[in-house]
Amino acid sequence: MAQLVEYYGTGKRKTAVARVYLRPGNGKVKVNGKDYNNLAEYLRGNDVWVLHALKPLEVTDLNGQFDLIIRVNGGGLSGQAGAIRLGIARALLQYDESLRPILKKEGLLTRDPREVERKKYGLKKARKSPQFSKR
Repeated sequence: MAQLVEYYGTGKRKTAVARVYLRPGNGKVKVNGKDYNNLAEYLRGNDVWVLHALKPLEVTDLNGQFDLIIRVNGGGLSGQAGAIRLGIARALLQYDESLRPILKKEGLLTRDPREVERKKYGLKKARKSPQFSKR
């Protein structure tokens, strides 16, 4: 029985978490158990999100050499695209550690720390206050 070669990376962004598995293949995409022709179908055709998510593969010239198996949950599509991006970059490091300088230079290994600020009592949102009335 042949050994299945698989590279794994976890990515997080806002409240989205993506578990990304890279298998040598020809570019098939499977997200949350459903097959897609490409990532644009899952990300509802938003080209900016697709380019953002697939940047690690573009930078390393490995686009189309791996099948992507992705489990992603939480957040919206923008946050999920960012989580997928970090997951792909970390999985590529498992594939080949010599890609680290390229990925690091592009800032693809850095987890974006920005989160939604919590709402405070007495305010309408995190910082927006109710309209002031003098009388």
